[in-house]
Amino acid sequence: MATFSEEKQNLISIGFDAKRAFFNSSGLGNYSRNLLFALTENYPENTYSLFTPKTKNRFILANEDKFRLITPGLFVHQLIHPLWRSFFITNDIKRIKPDIFHGLSQELPAGIKKTEAKTVVTIHDLIFLRFPDFYGQINVYIYRKKMEYACKVADKIVAVSSQTRDDLVHFLDVDSEKIEVILQSCNPIFQKKIPDEKYQNIKFKYKLPDNYLLYVGTIEERKNLINILKALKAKKIGIPLVAIGRKTDYYYKTIKPFLENNKMNIIIFSQEVNNDELPALYQNALCFIYPSFFEGFGIPILEAITSGTPVITSKGGCFEETGGPGSIYVDPQNPDEIGDAILQITGNQKLRSSLVENGLEHARLFSSDQVAKKYMNLYKALI
Repeated sequence: MATFSEEKQNLISIGFDAKRAFFNSSGLGNYSRNLLFALTENYPENTYSLFTPKTKNRFILANEDKFRLITPGLFVHQLIHPLWRSFFITNDIKRIKPDIFHGLSQELPAGIKKTEAKTVVTIHDLIFLRFPDFYGQINVYIYRKKMEYACKVADKIVAVSSQTRDDLVHFLDVDSEKIEVILQSCNPIFQKKIPDEKYQNIKFKYKLPDNYLLYVGTIEERKNLINILKALKAKKIGIPLVAIGRKTDYYYKTIKPFLENNKMNIIIFSQEVNNDELPALYQNALCFIYPSFFEGFGIPILEAITSGTPVITSKGGCFEETGGPGSIYVDPQNPDEIGDAILQITGNQKLRSSLVENGLEHARLFSSDQVAKKYMNLYKALI
């Protein structure tokens, strides 16, 4: 049996770049919040410091009493907080002296090697290199330089999928031995069945139809909402589509004109759905449709299968890794394939039930407990 002094020696102190956890409502923010919650739930004995450039108008995290918030120590750094996060944060890292510093969103601060902390960086995707036209030359240059530096100075790189690991090797020539693949988890709220009474309130609030298809994601070109609409039109599918996500210029240039030109009034955009309401919308959808051209992981796919909802998503890439046998895979460029898959699921209850059962089983591989354990093993191996 371990003595008190031995147990104390096994405790570790971990610092996180937590800007995304506090201020990003979607992908990187959800990843950060889910991981921080999982670590504090499973390993509450350790010390967790969250480095954030500001604290106003932020998300309140679960288990906040388990965290120590670190903000710019000098007033001048509070005024120029973007520079603090990229450069001057190292002064505060030296002051706090964490055993590990983990960059949760694809970057590490300049000068991090001058601290005593071992370093980890999570790389989510290299979409900006696969589809540079979506980002512009200047952004691609900045993102690439930040990622190259982070991968160079990190003691360990976490890739959220095998696809991302392969892209790191292919695009940036990163040593594969330095990379560890740790799949993401999703918020545990998606595992809990929403009572019908609560769903009826949500249904009334958002004026949801009795039966609907679901899309969740930013409404941008890469996510490919347009081919869902073309599929519905081509196959004369009259089931309403509920699309939840932030509208970009792409919506106004492409989606809105298509809806108007084709007199499609079956689309409902609910941009401001609360996170704690999302499980109810997943659980009551006939199927979830996500024919994205490319993702690093595809967290909405995991949210859907965890909720017991069959998925239609894209062939290849990370999609089959995330969706497993609970999904039907289609060519995202082919609206006819998308439409046929919708008709298969909505017209065949036996198939739908099989996809739900297989999806729930596959989702267990992504449990927050397992993810937390893998990260903790990685941290301990470094120190």
